[in-house]
Amino acid sequence: MKFSKNFLLLAFVLLLSVVLVACASEPDNDSSEGDSDSEGSSETTDGEGGDLVIATTSDAVSLDPNGSNDIPSYDVQRNIIETLVKQDTNMETQPGLAQDWEAVEDNVWEFTLQEGVTFHDGTEFTAEVVKANIERVLDPDVASPQASLFEMVTDIEVVDDYTVRFTTEYPFAALPAHLAHPVSGMVSLEQIEADYAAMEEGEDPGSVINENPIGTGYFVFDEWQPGEYIRLVKNEDYWDGSAKLDTVTFKVVSEDLTRVAELETGDSHISNPLSPSDVAQIEATDGLRVHTQGSVSTSYIGFNMAKEPFDNELVRQAVSMAIDKEQIINGIYDGYGIPAIGPIPPDVFGYDENVSGLDYDVEQAKELLAEAGYEDGFSTTIWTNDNRQRIDAATNVQQQLSEIGIDIEVEVLEWGAYLEQTAQGEHDMFVLGWVTGTGDADYATYPLFHSDNVGDPGNRTFTEDDELDALLEEARQTTDPEERSEVYSQVQERIVEVSPMLFLHHQEYLMGVSEKVQGLEQLPTQYLQLKDVYIEE
Repeated sequence: MKFSKNFLLLAFVLLLSVVLVACASEPDNDSSEGDSDSEGSSETTDGEGGDLVIATTSDAVSLDPNGSNDIPSYDVQRNIIETLVKQDTNMETQPGLAQDWEAVEDNVWEFTLQEGVTFHDGTEFTAEVVKANIERVLDPDVASPQASLFEMVTDIEVVDDYTVRFTTEYPFAALPAHLAHPVSGMVSLEQIEADYAAMEEGEDPGSVINENPIGTGYFVFDEWQPGEYIRLVKNEDYWDGSAKLDTVTFKVVSEDLTRVAELETGDSHISNPLSPSDVAQIEATDGLRVHTQGSVSTSYIGFNMAKEPFDNELVRQAVSMAIDKEQIINGIYDGYGIPAIGPIPPDVFGYDENVSGLDYDVEQAKELLAEAGYEDGFSTTIWTNDNRQRIDAATNVQQQLSEIGIDIEVEVLEWGAYLEQTAQGEHDMFVLGWVTGTGDADYATYPLFHSDNVGDPGNRTFTEDDELDALLEEARQTTDPEERSEVYSQVQERIVEVSPMLFLHHQEYLMGVSEKVQGLEQLPTQYLQLKDVYIEE
């Protein structure tokens, strides 16, 4: 095997989730001094209180909901900043800051807002605030990587203080689901105005919000020591019944084994995530348990279609057919998860179990390579971030592809640099994942494969296919559920044919948890539900 210098420097590293990007997900370094205040947890037996410490693989990229597209950022943000709509554990939409909604015309959605809600700065939540937040998502000067979620919105009308209407360019059935995505999180109107003022002075978009995010959530931002921890405190004035915990600290602990050790010593209460290889150790340790949750995520190997030889469809298909996914799922993920045929997870609207994927067939892969003019193979690179399972997946792919003459060098990058450079198209192959945070096929496909979203919005394979673009646009503009499903079946078949990715699996999320932690839930999107969590002896 051949490894890059970066890989040798990062021999023992960490685990992931996926995002996927929307979501992409991931890592950073051990925290040190500044955590001491939060580590001595106050514990109660009456179902109230406690200082929860979550050991996580990576730091947030941004606390501005418009400035990030990754799970570590959203996992923190969702406790501070709320959305109009939220999802339950079945990925069904539920009231959030909006108490109800309806399509009053084919292309007009009306949302009735909760009354009496205030932001952490004491200002009122109203329809004007909703309008300002969604317009900010769409503002090209803000350049939100998730602006495509609302690009069909042509007008936002404030009907009265607690009623807002969205007019869309075409009927768009998935709008409520999109409004459950963290990018649509509501921040204080005064803070939005302060952020724009800072932009006029030459500051980057989100600089004010990122420093001290002000939402309506059940936790309030307290402190961020980059690369070490983010601490939140209970919002005593929360509009829908306060949280039970006193504080929550997201502590950056990049190495899997160190997170496990933190659980064993009690310095952390949750290891998020937990490596499959560490499950047995947690299960054998008194006072600890393994928390499992099915997901709406997809892990994949992406190809840069703007670069040779991956600009050749036959090469992409050959690589996909040369990889035995079961080796990766069973050998690296210890069987947690199911093989993926395409980008849409089984529990997401639009999934079609009858889509024909590319079967594992090494001999056929060799024939396709020869037909593409690469009978003797070629040399390339595969990138991954510093995540143990992704590194293992990359090295497994390296080994399997050597059997058909493809010589691969594994390169490992820090998470932030990894996202930035894959968005700029500097890679050949890469390992990543995507979380369908809306529960709808539009988000599982449109950001990843439409040509308008090349780069940071999600299309890191640089897919530009007119037929696929047309299908994706038709799917978003179709309102009848059965007709939408039929179009998404065509979308999935076309994606398999174009082969911008080798789809690996839909994973099962794993966490190591102290038995003192009660009331914990995790959504299929990977986000933690912390409002009802408490710590007991």
